Amino acid sequence: MPRRPAWTRRVPGVPRRPAWTATLTWKAAVFITLMCCALAALLGALVHVSVTRQTVDASREKALARLEDVTRAYEAGEPLPAFAGVDPVGLPPSLRALATGGSRGTMVADHGGRPTMWAAGPADGRALAVRLDYSLSARTISGLDQAILGSSVLAIAATLLVGSFAVTRVTRRLHLTALVARRIGAGDLDARVGDPRTKDPSRPQDEVATVSGALDTMASALQGKLLAEQRFTADVAHELRTPLTGLSAAAELLPPGRPSELVRDRVRALRALTEDLLEISRLDTGRERVDLDVYALGPLAERVARASGAGARVRVVRDARVETDRRRLERVLGNLLANAHSHGAAPVELTVDGPVVTVRDHGEGFPAYLLEHGPQRFRTESGGKGHGLGLTIARGQAAVIGAELVLANAPDGGAEARLTLPEYVDLTAEDAPDGT
Repeated sequence: MPRRPAWTRRVPGVPRRPAWTATLTWKAAVFITLMCCALAALLGALVHVSVTRQTVDASREKALARLEDVTRAYEAGEPLPAFAGVDPVGLPPSLRALATGGSRGTMVADHGGRPTMWAAGPADGRALAVRLDYSLSARTISGLDQAILGSSVLAIAATLLVGSFAVTRVTRRLHLTALVARRIGAGDLDARVGDPRTKDPSRPQDEVATVSGALDTMASALQGKLLAEQRFTADVAHELRTPLTGLSAAAELLPPGRPSELVRDRVRALRALTEDLLEISRLDTGRERVDLDVYALGPLAERVARASGAGARVRVVRDARVETDRRRLERVLGNLLANAHSHGAAPVELTVDGPVVTVRDHGEGFPAYLLEHGPQRFRTESGGKGHGLGLTIARGQAAVIGAELVLANAPDGGAEARLTLPEYVDLTAEDAPDGT
């Protein structure tokens, strides 16, 4: 199992965040919510402070005006109204101290369970005070606060819905672009985003449309280059067939001897290379058809090992029945065995364990570039012999029959090619009665 990079490892004891928290929609929703809450709190605080100040100032002016009238009545010796008095009960101590000290002031405090605006001033060393019912003003401020809170919640909800709709439209287009990019990476070179904003030059384009257009342009250019390469490979292989046929016939007319054997051997090698090029060109088109049937994997692998004539050791741990194209499977196993014998070292082992076939040698192993980038045509490394076309064909044919080919190096040395085939499951046998 491959090790994860250090920056992706989980810290023990720290719970993993849900995957949806990394989405752009969720991040945008959180950002919009936080900004709306901050804006609503700021505006609500400003409105609350402004209205409260106006309400308190109006009540304070009214209370001070009453205090002026009561002070004149007190100085004239007239009886005081019910809402006024000298050192009345319930007067806040701080306001009482202010008045006895010779100053006037106001304060909001509870009196009899009701909010009251007090105004007090000096009167012969005592405090002359009036009270004003502040309940209506308090209810006005409380109602205003509730209205601010309710409107803020509605505004946040409406903004969140509109913002989520707008962000979802963008993320949907991004997901479509990513899906098309994955299809292109998987080999579907006909896949295109086709964003309508890129088709009309007069229509303004946003960043997503720019990315979509660039991806479509890249896919078209890549498709053109690959098609040109495929046509070149196929044309070269076809053109080589005719002179090779004549060269093979001419080689057969040479007199017996070492020179003629060398010529015939090189002609056979060139013919095999031409056939490999033709096979790769067919695989590149992606239009190969398979002839599926059910086979026992163990005997088939043993037959391929015997046909290779290289003396590979075959070991069947557990046989299995697979549904595959026998000719293509034999081609894959034959190429893996040929590669192991040509570029590895004896002993070469072929192991069947269920639907998995492993071909392993005891040489130096696969080079690093092959493990990192996969088989590459005619690639050589540091003056070595390279790996020709065998592994490229093996991987292509494995993909055609729906098998997975993994190339790796064994822990104790040597190259290891592991082919996993789709195992055949007989559903009719499972559904059949026991017969007991």
